[in-house]
Amino acid sequence: MRRSIVLSALAAMVFGLASVAPAMAQEDLIFKKSTVWKALTPDDKLAVYGVDDPLVEGVACHYTVPEKGGVKGMFGVAEEVSEVSLACRQIGPIRFKDKAEQGDVVFRERRSLIWKKMQIVRGCDAKRNVLVYLVYSDKLIDGSPQNSTSTVPIMPWGSAGEAPKCSDWIR
Repeated sequence: MRRSIVLSALAAMVFGLASVAPAMAQEDLIFKKSTVWKALTPDDKLAVYGVDDPLVEGVACHYTVPEKGGVKGMFGVAEEVSEVSLACRQIGPIRFKDKAEQGDVVFRERRSLIWKKMQIVRGCDAKRNVLVYLVYSDKLIDGSPQNSTSTVPIMPWGSAGEAPKCSDWIR
């Protein structure tokens, strides 16, 4: 009886936290390319993914990550390396769905079983009216200097009129 109450409370906390968490982008696999051939186990690969910014309509990012093969990669326990490249572009009229903070997380993905995660975060260069996206990986104990930055100048699109100012939406 007590165990079911504890489990119910934990489930409520998890769902409660999920409801207040910021919107996170969903990734789409574009393609993978083998880089190192492995006999009898999966190859090492480079994987290209696409994500749409969940709060800024009209912006898409593509990132490339290495994926380990071999026995550890086959069972999903390989710690992935930190090298990630990033390119973000305006793909339509830009519309902000909500206000955000500098450095808010757009996308997050685990890169090891427990310790490492990769994140794409967003900021605003108000002087130039440019969205700035940064991808980096970090560990619980020790971060990584590996990173990549991409910028998206906010431009008018078609007959949509004047482009919005990122400084009105991101502080």
